[in-house]
Amino acid sequence: MKKIIVMTTAILTLSAVLSGCSSSATKENTAKSTSESTKDKASSSKMDPYKLTIVYATGAVPKDLKAVQEKMNAYLTDKINATVELKPIEWGTWIEKTNLMIATNEQMDVMMTAGGLGYSQNVAKGAFLPLDELIAKYGADVTKALQPQFLDGTRIGGKIYGLPTNKEFASVDGILFNKALVDKYKFDISKVNKLEDLEPMLQTIKDNEPGIVPFFGQEGRQMSNFAVSSSSFDNLGDYLGGLDRSSKELKVVDIFESKVFMDYAKLARKWYQAKYMNLDAATVKDFGAMQAGKAFAMYSELKPGKDAEMSSAWGVKVVQKEMVNTPITLNTTGIMTAIPKTSKDPNRAMMFLNMLYSDKTLLNLFDFGIEGTHYVKKDETTIDFPAGVDAASVGYKNEPWMWGNQMLTYLFPNEDPKKWEKFKTFNETADKSPALGFAWNSESLTQEVAASNSVLKQYQQAIMSGSVDPDVYIPKMIAALKSAGIDKIIAEKQKQLNEWSATAKK
Repeated sequence: MKKIIVMTTAILTLSAVLSGCSSSATKENTAKSTSESTKDKASSSKMDPYKLTIVYATGAVPKDLKAVQEKMNAYLTDKINATVELKPIEWGTWIEKTNLMIATNEQMDVMMTAGGLGYSQNVAKGAFLPLDELIAKYGADVTKALQPQFLDGTRIGGKIYGLPTNKEFASVDGILFNKALVDKYKFDISKVNKLEDLEPMLQTIKDNEPGIVPFFGQEGRQMSNFAVSSSSFDNLGDYLGGLDRSSKELKVVDIFESKVFMDYAKLARKWYQAKYMNLDAATVKDFGAMQAGKAFAMYSELKPGKDAEMSSAWGVKVVQKEMVNTPITLNTTGIMTAIPKTSKDPNRAMMFLNMLYSDKTLLNLFDFGIEGTHYVKKDETTIDFPAGVDAASVGYKNEPWMWGNQMLTYLFPNEDPKKWEKFKTFNETADKSPALGFAWNSESLTQEVAASNSVLKQYQQAIMSGSVDPDVYIPKMIAALKSAGIDKIIAEKQKQLNEWSATAKK
């Protein structure tokens, strides 16, 4: 959250919503607001039919995708006279495929995005539409669900280009453990307060559990993520210059030149050579061994009930241990939805997105599939898999943390019934980054950003996974980043941060 909330922003937003409710748009969009249009069949009938193309990341394309899509279409036709074409893309190819779709101007209406997945770069390319006017006209339920500072945290150049999911906006660095192995060896995970505390446990697993990976590493989720995540730095969205959380200065530095990064990289190297880690830690793109119950522990950004959530998703029970006492709020761009410039009906796209913040039927259908087929209701807030079905065999599942208002979604029986209340407390009590609300505009340095990201792609995962000697490869990466223009990026990011800070304090 911004240190000081600019109340006029909320007032102007509310004013825009109210004024938008009284305006009539084109023939296709005569509803007074999304909230009204989704409840008013007469309004729906006045709009021409439209197919929304929804592009998002997934672990694997579910086999019952078409059946769920058809169910969504029947519901949406009645509400906003729209249908959807769901286009999930596996995480491992997300960047490559979506960059191509943007470059070739492929028609899309809704696209998942994030600070760490090129949000600012895609805004700089002109790939996403500004959403302020669309929110004012058709996003009444978005503004009801999201506090103004969370929505404002996505602004670039003063404009909103992405809608953040209403979920936890904070995280705590920590570890997920395979519960069966914790119980078997009577490990006391409450005493794990630093990574070195894990070593006796990892050695025990290595010595006694052939076929079990002691510490599972995944591309983008390594043990040395501790160095570039909430516990040490605010990476300002893209790792190309970040804020040292131990410093009181609002100063952008090169994370990869820090002693913290070198120390974690050396520890990763030690574990890799000790065979505590999987040899493909730098390249594996899914949860692999951990999800299959073939790994003991892994790094994770934690939140209330993360272990229960992953236990339901994987079908393998895990337990969590936080490594930092206070949750950290870094930014609100962790996961968002944008409307690409190639949308032929941005109004309808916003109507659809607005429904995800208010319509429990649509949101839970999109997240969990068809009642009776993919889940059964235990009560009004709790669901479970049907008899004979589990997390591995269910024909459809999505990622609830990616969409709309997560606090409207169902819970599984192993989850805390007070989970959403705890999420709110978690957000409210988190240690706020001094840069909360800042999103940098990379438009003037697109070549330097692209070149620097190519360097990170070449070196970062290998170093963070322990696959290479950090004493040799960190200096190589730093030199390559300087050649690519990271000093220019840091200087420009510092300039924009200073300007943002001066405005935020008024």
